[in-house]
Amino acid sequence: MISDYRCFFCFARAIEKLIAKEKFTTDTGNRLVQDVMNLFCEKWGKLSMPEFSREVNYILKNHTNNPDPYKREKKESNDLVLGLVPELNEIIRNSSDPFSTALRLAIAGNIIDFAIENQFDLKTTINMVLNSDFAIDHSLKLKMEIEKADKVLYIGDNAGEIVFDKLFISTIYHPHLTFVVRGGPVINDATIEDALYTGINMVAKVISSGYDIPSVIVEKSDNVFKECFEKADVIISKGQGNLEGLLTLNDKRIFFLLMAKCDVVSEFLKVPRGSMVVYNSSGTDSN
Repeated sequence: MISDYRCFFCFARAIEKLIAKEKFTTDTGNRLVQDVMNLFCEKWGKLSMPEFSREVNYILKNHTNNPDPYKREKKESNDLVLGLVPELNEIIRNSSDPFSTALRLAIAGNIIDFAIENQFDLKTTINMVLNSDFAIDHSLKLKMEIEKADKVLYIGDNAGEIVFDKLFISTIYHPHLTFVVRGGPVINDATIEDALYTGINMVAKVISSGYDIPSVIVEKSDNVFKECFEKADVIISKGQGNLEGLLTLNDKRIFFLLMAKCDVVSEFLKVPRGSMVVYNSSGTDSN
């Protein structure tokens, strides 16, 4: 959906980081880059960015002979945030508005994204998010829609981040909430394995989209996901990747929760880079 020449350089940086991480030889690195460049020549501009990212990741997996190149980083991210849970629960409990605080923490978790940056200061991000305004704020509408919804669908994003989602889901405490993960390993996005490891299955029904893409493409997802998507009264979409896959649906049930982490998305949403966003296409501000 959102494509721009700058996306090329983002992909290139991600590939460079993986080559360094895997300690490729020069010959292996050259072959990987050649395959990726061939993909750019053949399919750039013909696929959505999430679909293109899926193709790039298949090339990376083939060259690493590793079906889950970021498995270690995902576990480290999950463990990092799980270690913060007592402190985060205390912050929510002591808040005058637990819903808003848990929502802010869920957005803070969106900083964990190895597709964009290997390093991030999670505690600084948490403090910033708890004390900053949203650039787009439809959070009151989100709360009202959740309260009257029969079914809620929550589409997750990255490992580690999903622990923050778990805290938000626990605060929402909705009896019919389904949490969605990716259909297979892709970058550091969360899978069923991550959901079970972090215990999200204790607070929500967990399903996968059935499609291994760092986003959601409804028509390419499996029938279980399609049925849940169709029947949901409220859909919570976390992160930039899900925004790219779902925004063009112009579905008023969808609320996009994210941190605008790149210039392309920031300019598209007309917000400063690094901004927190709770966006619904109805355009109704909560304040």
